[in-house]
Amino acid sequence: MVRPYGIKVNKRKERQERYDKEEDEEDEQPKFEQKQKAEESVKKARKESTSKAEEINEQKEETEEEAEDDIDEGIPINLAARKTEKPGVVFVLEKASLEVAKVGKTYQLLNSDDHANFLRKNNRNPADYRPDITHQALLMILDSPVNKAGRLKAVYVRTEKGVLFEVKPHVRIPRTYKRFAGIMLQLLQKLSITAVGGREKLLRVIKNPIEKYHLPVNSRKIGFSYSSEKLVNMQKHLATVCNDTDTVFVLGAMAHGKIECDYIDDFVAISGYPLSAAYCISRICEALATNWNII
Repeated sequence: MVRPYGIKVNKRKERQERYDKEEDEEDEQPKFEQKQKAEESVKKARKESTSKAEEINEQKEETEEEAEDDIDEGIPINLAARKTEKPGVVFVLEKASLEVAKVGKTYQLLNSDDHANFLRKNNRNPADYRPDITHQALLMILDSPVNKAGRLKAVYVRTEKGVLFEVKPHVRIPRTYKRFAGIMLQLLQKLSITAVGGREKLLRVIKNPIEKYHLPVNSRKIGFSYSSEKLVNMQKHLATVCNDTDTVFVLGAMAHGKIECDYIDDFVAISGYPLSAAYCISRICEALATNWNII
């Protein structure tokens, strides 16, 4: 009989296959460990990013809550602004770009810097949304020596949507735009803002039309526009106007365009160059201070 040599050959093949499998497993172990380490590092990075995002959101919520708390407390009063019985002035800011919209989950005052993408998605021109113009104009009016001498009777602002509100002469408008935007947001939502520690409404939404209910009787209304053909020297022009009766100055608080109001008696231009609303107000207040000898 012949020996079955095939059995031995099969054993050798099995041994070789086992050795090959062991070598493959040894080669795969470091690769598997590297994959595990990579997955763990990715998980750690995700956890860190989510934790950082949560911290940032918490900080934002805290700052927003603090800002809301500050706004709810009211705004301070400027004690230097006192009323006198002498003829005074009234400023009216027309077409102010103050509009509130829901951006994401919160209501915000729209501006061209922070909400450009939102405005483009809604087919609006971001250049038309400039609430900072109103902010600068109010600061220039309320900080003027004319106001501190008590010759400023009132300040009115009418938005592009037709909302009219009054700003008391003795109010202290915030210096920073962020704080100003928070106050305007509260004003347009709650219709009024009170003083710190008091019940006086320093800013409040009032009834239209302005010429019927709020402007002084027999006052002269002067509008300002670069497109006006009547170019005047502001100091000489006001010397003949503001001595006997109250005067109303109407300016546009928008980026471009012209104000069109029926109650204006005369349109003038005070420069051969287009001026910002804040600088135009500064020239008016400087001319008034000179004529009234306010130093």
